[in-house]
Amino acid sequence: MTETTAANASGAEISTREGMGLFERYLTIWVALCIVAGVALGQFLPVVPETLARFEYASVSIPVAVLIWAMIYPMMAQIDFSAILEVRREPKGLAITTMVNWLIKPFTMFAIAWFFLMVVFAPFIPAELGRQYLAGAILLGAAPCTAMVFVWSYLTRGDPAYTLVQVAVNDLIMLFAFAPIVVLLLGVSNIVVPWETVALSVFLYIVIPFAAGYLTRVMLIRRRGIEWFDTVFLKRLAPVTPIGLLITLILLFAFQGEIILENPLHILLIAVPLVIQTVLIFFIAYRWACAWKVRHAVAAPGAMIGASNFFELAVAAAIAMFGLQSGAALATVVGVLVEVPLMLALVRIANRTRHWFPAEVEGKT
Repeated sequence: MTETTAANASGAEISTREGMGLFERYLTIWVALCIVAGVALGQFLPVVPETLARFEYASVSIPVAVLIWAMIYPMMAQIDFSAILEVRREPKGLAITTMVNWLIKPFTMFAIAWFFLMVVFAPFIPAELGRQYLAGAILLGAAPCTAMVFVWSYLTRGDPAYTLVQVAVNDLIMLFAFAPIVVLLLGVSNIVVPWETVALSVFLYIVIPFAAGYLTRVMLIRRRGIEWFDTVFLKRLAPVTPIGLLITLILLFAFQGEIILENPLHILLIAVPLVIQTVLIFFIAYRWACAWKVRHAVAAPGAMIGASNFFELAVAAAIAMFGLQSGAALATVVGVLVEVPLMLALVRIANRTRHWFPAEVEGKT
C-alpha cells in the first residue's frame, strides 16, 4: 500500500491525506517553492527586500508583523477556551500533554540541538552561526503545536472535543511560559537576548492575536451564533493563515538567499536534530499514555501536540529577536520544511499501533 489508512468508527477508512486541505497536504512543497522564489527575489530583485527592510519600528519589521498577525490570529479565533472545563472527566491525557510540552520538550530540544549543532556538526558550521541555529531550535521547542494538531487528530480518529481542550490549555500556558523558557535556554546557550525583546515578541505575537481572536469569537458568536461563526466566518478566514505564512517565507528567504547559496548543506544539518526531537517527544507522550491506559483517541492527538510545533510563532519570534537574515530564522523555517512529512509518518505509526490500547479503554466515552 502506498498510503496507510485507518478504519473509522463505522468501518470506513480514513486516509492519512483525507481531510487535509491543499495547503496542509503539500506544505513541504509550498515551503520548498518559497525557498526558490525567495532566493530568486533576493538575487534578481534585491530592491524589494531592501525597501521592505526600511519599514521598521523599535527593530520590528512592520510588513512582517502584519503577515505574522495574519498567520496567528485565525488560529486563536477558532479556540473555544470554555471547553477547558470538560477536562475534569479525563485528566490523565491533559496531564501528560502538559508535562511533556512544558517540562520535557523544551529541554530535550535544547540538549539534542546543542549536541548536534555545536558538537557533532561543528566542523561544518561556524560557531556563531551554530549558536543562531541553536536559538531557532530553542524557539521551536518552546512552542508546541496549536493548529495543525487538529488535522493530526482527525487522521488518527482523535476525540475532537478533547483535542480542543488540550490545545486551549496549551495556548493559555504559552502566554506565561514561552518567554521564561526561551530566556532561560538562550542564556544557558550563551546567546544574549534582552528580556525586553522577548517580552515584546510575546506581546506582539501571542498576547495581541490571543486577545483579538478571543474577542472576535465572543462578539461574533453573540451577534450571529456559533453555527454562522464555524461554518461561515472561520471558512472565510481559513485562507489568511497559509497566505500569510507563504508570503512571510518568501520574504525570509529573500533575506536568507546568500546564506543558503553559500551553505546549502546547513539545511540538512539543521533538520537532523529537529527530526530526532520530534520522534522522541512523540514516543515519550504516546508510550506514557499507553502505560496510563489513556484511550487512543486522546493519546494520539496529545502526542502529536508535543511532537509538532507552533512554527508560525517560532518564525515570528526568531525574526523579532534575531532578524530576517539570522540563522535562527532559517532554523525555524527548516522546522516548517520537515514537519508535515514527518508528522504524516507518525500518524501512520499511531494508526498501526492502536492495538496497544485496550479496547475497553479506547471505547470509553
